[in-house]
Amino acid sequence: MNYIDLWHALHPLYDDGEAKAIVRLVLEERFGLTMSDIFCGKVTELSADDQAELGKIIGRLEKGEPVQYVLGYTSFCWRSFHVTPGVLIPRPETEELCRWITADGAGAQVLDIGTGSGCIAVTLALDLPASAVTAWDISLKALNIARDNANALGAAVTFEVQDALLPPDDDRQWNLIVSNPPYVMHSEIGGMTKNVLNHEPDIALFAPHGRPILFYEVIGNYARHHLVPGGALYFELNPLTADEVGNSLRKQGFAQIEFRDDQFGKCRFLKAVML
Repeated sequence: MNYIDLWHALHPLYDDGEAKAIVRLVLEERFGLTMSDIFCGKVTELSADDQAELGKIIGRLEKGEPVQYVLGYTSFCWRSFHVTPGVLIPRPETEELCRWITADGAGAQVLDIGTGSGCIAVTLALDLPASAVTAWDISLKALNIARDNANALGAAVTFEVQDALLPPDDDRQWNLIVSNPPYVMHSEIGGMTKNVLNHEPDIALFAPHGRPILFYEVIGNYARHHLVPGGALYFELNPLTADEVGNSLRKQGFAQIEFRDDQFGKCRFLKAVML
């Protein structure tokens, strides 16, 4: 198969631009072909073994499997993170959240709730080296992947098995708490792509039925009791429930609340300070 055949094979699932980008990514990252190589027709000059591997990769992509799972990694904040179907694929929006936090700085103790691949925790541990970062997740598979990412990137993170909806009643205090909790409402399923719905973990995607801000309420209540005075809580948000989350945090006693839009102009992030 040549380059045109490859991206045409993905055309039923992706538009032309995205299909071409996915194929170029595979050819560059897995087979070391540059753009010049691709346009000079060197795809057809791959060895028989490489052609066979390429065929298997395209077969997986044709079934809607995200390219990040096929390759086994994704880029996040200029670093490579291992990902498998057991964890949510890190999004560019979450990079914006990390940049906001690192620009603000953080105190000694940082907690990431629902760490998934560990992308937030590892990024903060590396970019805020004066902070001690702890990360929670309910999924053992996710924690193993996050721990592998931390080890591979040389980040010092303490990983703990913990249900975000049943936080511990302990005396630990944090300078900063961050979470990108499950926030997609089931009413939004109709607008989601099959490669997300069929492959990424539901537990990391969807808010509880009928309680779209439950994670925010529970984490906010935990933060209210466990942030040091002046400590900050950061959330990634569903724009559809951003106002509701803000109102909930105000009722819990957070006095300073700031919203920020993502690169697409959607209300995606929140910072709340406990005075």
